[in-house]
Amino acid sequence: FEELLQRFRSRTVPVTRELITLLLQSVDALRQMVPQAVAGGEEIRPEHTALLWQLAERTQTTSKEEVVSGPAADRRARPWGRRQEDIQAWTGGAGSIRVDIQKLDRMLNLLGEIAIARGRLTEMMAKGVGRTEIQEARLDIDTLFMQFQELVMKVRMVPVGPIFRQYIRTVRDLAQALGKVARLAIEGEDVEVDMSVVEHLKDPLTHMIRNALDHGIETSEVRRARGKDPCGLLTLRASHEGGSIIIQFTDDGAGLNRERIVGRARSLGTIAEPEKLADQELYRLVFKAGFSTAEAVTDLSGRGVGMDIVLRNIEALRGSVAVDSHTGKGTTITLRLPLTLAIIEGFGVGVGEETYILPLHAVIECMDLPAEAQHEGNGYGVINLGGEPLPYLRLRDWFALPGPRPARENIVVVEQDGARAGIAVDVLYGESQTVIKPLGVYLQGLPGIAGSAILGNGRVALILDVPGLLREAIAHGDAITHAGEPHRGL
Repeated sequence: FEELLQRFRSRTVPVTRELITLLLQSVDALRQMVPQAVAGGEEIRPEHTALLWQLAERTQTTSKEEVVSGPAADRRARPWGRRQEDIQAWTGGAGSIRVDIQKLDRMLNLLGEIAIARGRLTEMMAKGVGRTEIQEARLDIDTLFMQFQELVMKVRMVPVGPIFRQYIRTVRDLAQALGKVARLAIEGEDVEVDMSVVEHLKDPLTHMIRNALDHGIETSEVRRARGKDPCGLLTLRASHEGGSIIIQFTDDGAGLNRERIVGRARSLGTIAEPEKLADQELYRLVFKAGFSTAEAVTDLSGRGVGMDIVLRNIEALRGSVAVDSHTGKGTTITLRLPLTLAIIEGFGVGVGEETYILPLHAVIECMDLPAEAQHEGNGYGVINLGGEPLPYLRLRDWFALPGPRPARENIVVVEQDGARAGIAVDVLYGESQTVIKPLGVYLQGLPGIAGSAILGNGRVALILDVPGLLREAIAHGDAITHAGEPHRGL
């Protein structure tokens, strides 16, 4: 391997696609062999022997017999496996992160200041100091706590560049397997995001790249005929917008085929009149499980599995997906994600004795539920909002909570990816910063629930799954509309 690199440096051999592929395969093999050697493995795999022979052939430094029976045969090797797993074994995996020692020192200092302030407050309370002085001391503790929280969140932030760069090799290998030529451009490498968000991005990005190369990017011959660069261009772009991170994935391929999507939707019967849908609504159908416009099933596509994983994973991160496509020019998929999964700005609501939290970014407005709609008993309905029908669901009925309904109910209007629905609740508690707690293995996947939080009084509040509830409300609202029932308030 080193000898071949040296020949590149000395320019005694030309750089070709085949030789670059050989070098990349050698890097993969080394990433597999080294950890196994450390673990005491001594077996030489046939795949590694064949690779050594190819290297020897290119450099002409040894013979086939020496590769098979010489010193190389004594080198420790590892069976070939998934490259991503090997990389994680080599780097220590995703469970660790490097932290600047200055940040740790700052955290320690802040903890010390919080301890001093807490002791001061305890002493003041013991001495019976006036309420005003105690309130000022508490505000000082709150300030220190917010500084500490902000610093902890910064420690968890990592740049997106390293994960983006992993896909340069993916693009090359997949394009080559499909008989195409493509490259990956990266923008916004220094944009930082919570490390837990980065981990959940890997599968969606992989599926988007596979889909773009298989369906979007044309072959070099077709691109030349259309006046394009023979090499297709994929772009991964990251930026900050408010309290969110925006990740855009763009390809300059053929774009989404509206007619084919309409035909597929009609054949599946998922939409009554798909041709009447706006582009944004129609393009979102490609994220449905089992939906594929591929004409044949291949190793990469045709089964309708992949893009639904993108939507599911992004919504699990409390994010959203938007699609924009232009025929002959390409497609852009925009992912909007929270900067962190640990803390959200929440909006508290109450139903009976229970408290629930809605992500604040999804809340559009609040209003009284019309009196004529309060007598509906099936848990779903449609009301008038600014001249437009708004489907809603009643949270009390969704969770089958006991007790009578209050005389006055409220509607919280939520929005996700341009779709709106209402959630009927008893009480509005307002905004609050919420620390998210995991539900645990046995409670994961419960419909309508995305997580939990500990309230100031020590009770548990459930964080609502807005996309899931919104889909339920819209589905039942469409059923009510098609059944010919009148919209309340119209």
